[in-house]
Amino acid sequence: MTLLTTAPIRRLSRADLPRCLDLCTDRGWSREDRKWRLLLTAGIGYGIDDPQGDGLIGCCVLTHYGPGLACVSMVLVAERHARRGLGRKLMTHVLEEADGTPVFLYATDMGRPLYEQLGFTPVTRSATRVGRLAPEPEREAGPLTRPATASDLPALLALDAEVFGADRMPMLTRLPAFAEHVRVAECPEGLTGFAAAWSNVDNTVIGPVVADSTATARHLISDLAVHTESEIRLDVDVRHPELGHWLDTHGVTPSTANTLMIHGAPDLPGDYRRRFAPLMVALG
Repeated sequence: MTLLTTAPIRRLSRADLPRCLDLCTDRGWSREDRKWRLLLTAGIGYGIDDPQGDGLIGCCVLTHYGPGLACVSMVLVAERHARRGLGRKLMTHVLEEADGTPVFLYATDMGRPLYEQLGFTPVTRSATRVGRLAPEPEREAGPLTRPATASDLPALLALDAEVFGADRMPMLTRLPAFAEHVRVAECPEGLTGFAAAWSNVDNTVIGPVVADSTATARHLISDLAVHTESEIRLDVDVRHPELGHWLDTHGVTPSTANTLMIHGAPDLPGDYRRRFAPLMVALG
């Protein structure tokens, strides 16, 4: 019998964090400690142990957003066991665990063929943009943004549920502790957007970015960027070309791209017009 047929898949815990990071190193990925801590707390990790040692030879994470949507991410197979069907084994297991719930993911160009074979269909592309945001000589007129407070949480959750189309409350209630900065935009009628900035290994990720307009998204991003001296990263939906052009002209340019794909539904719920960037591609 082969490793493919005999290797069991088990649930991971926070104690498996070093093994997940070692697997990232094996595949040339960054050791994103803070990101993995959040994923293994908010989601369900699955892994395959190395029969010859105490490490992992494969893993992935499934994160549920209420009963109607889930996200799969961090699909990794050790280089020495690549192209032997372990990625397919993990993904098949995750789809069985999802039990008919629509599942989405952000696919690299290398991973996309496998996901298409498993029934995922493309929705849109997302451009990963990295750079130092150049300050504007004069700030354009637009909505004011301010640091979020605890009293903003109910309105923020209501806005996100409307825009995202699923219940992200368990994730977003962790956002103030996870992110260094969370800002909201508002008008007299209430919140019109929010965004967060959190430190990763070698940059500061700005996400999620939820806004009623491109102008609001720009103000939120600008007001978060001034609080960091590192490069910023945003994963911007290509269906927002105006924001992409603004970032291009201000020094935050595309480096890589991913395809947003979904299984079990024709499209993601919610309103993509107000969904400018995900919290991270591992979570949507």
